[in-house]
Amino acid sequence: MYLVGLTGGIATGKSAVAAIFQEQGIPIIDADIIARKVVEPGKPAWHKIQKEFGPDVFLDTKYLDRAKLGDLIFNDVEKRKKLNAITHPDIYKEIYWQILKYFIQGHPFVILDLPLLFETGHMLNYLHKIIVVTCEEDLQLQRLIERTGFTEAKAKLRIAAQMSLEKKAEMGNFVIENSGSMSDTKEQTMKVFNVLRSSKHHWKLRFLVGVCCTIILAGAYWLKNKSSRSLSSAI
Repeated sequence: MYLVGLTGGIATGKSAVAAIFQEQGIPIIDADIIARKVVEPGKPAWHKIQKEFGPDVFLDTKYLDRAKLGDLIFNDVEKRKKLNAITHPDIYKEIYWQILKYFIQGHPFVILDLPLLFETGHMLNYLHKIIVVTCEEDLQLQRLIERTGFTEAKAKLRIAAQMSLEKKAEMGNFVIENSGSMSDTKEQTMKVFNVLRSSKHHWKLRFLVGVCCTIILAGAYWLKNKSSRSLSSAI
């Protein structure tokens, strides 16, 4: 099994592309969904955030007020680093567990939906291919305002805080331009899917894992027999 990164800018339509892959039976590991789970009430990260940022960043339901916390850390690099230090270990631990689960199930590849893949640099060394979803800047701004209710000024600041779509596209292996119709996006996505599906890279990885497991088992068997012979000789 090999790993494929899916990234892009905020409000470019990564979720729509991920859904198309999911329809084809490809597992999606969504970092945003995991990030929400690790800060649910009572979780270790939830307690750490409460201790670090206080009760003001929580709703009456005890769930994290993501909008308020986002505003708090947006212009404060140190606070953002503190939040990342709290949440990232739990997020990546869950990502690794899900990867292992899908590997055991025999999937040829999985999609890692990582919005800030290039910004953080995490996981880059583990990805076989990277898909970047882009769209026209005006459309991205419109989508973000409609989705979040941000003012135009605030939406522009959020977009500007991320790496530019042009630079991300240059760093990707595949680019899906999501400014047109849904059918157009699906057509582009299916072309990428067919290329990935035809790849034999996952067999190479499975062979290497198989060799490693064989060596480990053989070593364990040899040690067990050696211990048994030593015990017999002592008796």
